[in-house]
Amino acid sequence: MTITQKKGILRIALYAGEIMLKNGAEIYRVEDTIIRICMSKSINHVNAFVTPTGIFVSDDRMDGISFIKRIKNRSLNLDKVSMVNNFSRDYVNSNMTVPQALSALKKIENADKYSFPVRIFFTGVIGGFFSLMFGGEFLDFISAFIISMVSIFIADEIDKISDTSFLSTIVASSTIGLLGILFTLFGIGKSLDMIIVGSIMPLVPGVSFTNGLRDFISGDLIGGLAKIFEAIFIAICIAVGIGIVFQLWVNWFGGAF
Repeated sequence: MTITQKKGILRIALYAGEIMLKNGAEIYRVEDTIIRICMSKSINHVNAFVTPTGIFVSDDRMDGISFIKRIKNRSLNLDKVSMVNNFSRDYVNSNMTVPQALSALKKIENADKYSFPVRIFFTGVIGGFFSLMFGGEFLDFISAFIISMVSIFIADEIDKISDTSFLSTIVASSTIGLLGILFTLFGIGKSLDMIIVGSIMPLVPGVSFTNGLRDFISGDLIGGLAKIFEAIFIAICIAVGIGIVFQLWVNWFGGAF
């Protein structure tokens, strides 16, 4: 195998891992995919070290070629994770060339997400039904439905101008607190608690926390701890955003309805 061929295979493995990590895959899954792609093409001494913010791939024999990829932005799109999984199975069982493989991965990376109106609508549905599930009434469902849509719209707009998800989470949760108070004050909703609880559920980082635990249990201590603490910090941001609004409401208006 020539150096050029080896670099091409490592680039494919790195690109596949990058797409998976950016879209919420577990650390162990990313490392496993990288190693399987390399070993299927007779690169048997490859090492992959993945953290939530970077991927390191190296062949520790012969020429010692290494690649590093910095990951700055992460989101959640399990459909793309599944597509890369399918791609890796096809790749290891075929004679796909490097350009063909990179083109296939490019298509996965650029694959359409759910349209913005669809995501907004179903975020509202999630918030509304969580409100009902926790004991809310129909008016609480309507309130949580509207507030969830508004909060996720604001979070998306802030994400477009800021790389930190913590800022968008604080602003979105503050919006939930403010609108929850207003909806209850004007009689649109009945129970402030149920409206707030239902509306914040789309922001709760349940998948990130679960993936962090899975990584930690599987032995990826650094990556697992980083994801767990990221999820905990997002939860704190939610509490801070709502807490700020409630504190202001109590201090300025006495907290009365």
